[in-house]
Amino acid sequence: MQSEVDGPAKTDIAVDLKGSVFTLPVLQIRTGSIDEIESELTQRLSAALAFFKHAPVVIDLEKLSGEGLDFGALLKLLARRDLVSVGVKNGTAQQNALAVGAGLAVLKGGPLQDILAEGKVTEYTGAQKSTEKTRPVSKKTEPLPTAAKIVTQPVRSGQQVYARGGDLIVMAAVNPGAEIVADGNIHVYAPMKGRALAGVLGDTTARIFCQSMQAELIAIAGNFRVFEDQMPADIRAKHTQAYLDGEQLVVEAL
Repeated sequence: MQSEVDGPAKTDIAVDLKGSVFTLPVLQIRTGSIDEIESELTQRLSAALAFFKHAPVVIDLEKLSGEGLDFGALLKLLARRDLVSVGVKNGTAQQNALAVGAGLAVLKGGPLQDILAEGKVTEYTGAQKSTEKTRPVSKKTEPLPTAAKIVTQPVRSGQQVYARGGDLIVMAAVNPGAEIVADGNIHVYAPMKGRALAGVLGDTTARIFCQSMQAELIAIAGNFRVFEDQMPADIRAKHTQAYLDGEQLVVEAL
């Protein structure tokens, strides 16, 4: 029997913790010089100030070449440029410790093919959540065939559509402010006016094809191009493809 001092039974849940998918800009640091970082960052942001205003940013330390980095100064610099620092990735143990001390998260994710190349796949069994099994896989992995995700309705502003593990095919318009994301290729058989991000797990062979290029942003494996003002006449509203040539994002009419 419930005591009067206990009050009514509480049925509402105060918080819940769920997984989700977000596309975050990655700032790849190649030098420990804050002055050099500020100079180049200012130049790059000048072409898309509105798009990156208050954007969350992940700091990639892979190309830092062992140099020291003043995380406190870097965070102040990013804040002055209206960028919100979320965390770091690809850092050494020492760099990660310094980043955590500065209030940053350490992100463990990476391209799926890199995880597979480590030689093991981790499996979790239902009831035994704390138990993991590993099985060897060949370092020469082949991509698993995955059915493409097909979208037949327009993608509205503020909506995100994600094709996990394969290609995304959109048969209707992608409106401004909408976002389409795929681990593989993206095909849009209608006007593409929002944001398209292909190969988001690091697949540098992914491509974007669209019937009418009018995008706000396109990206492949983290390499992006923003069309904040006027899109070049040679691709605007034309059949277009985008692909990577090395680290260069190429956008050209078909």
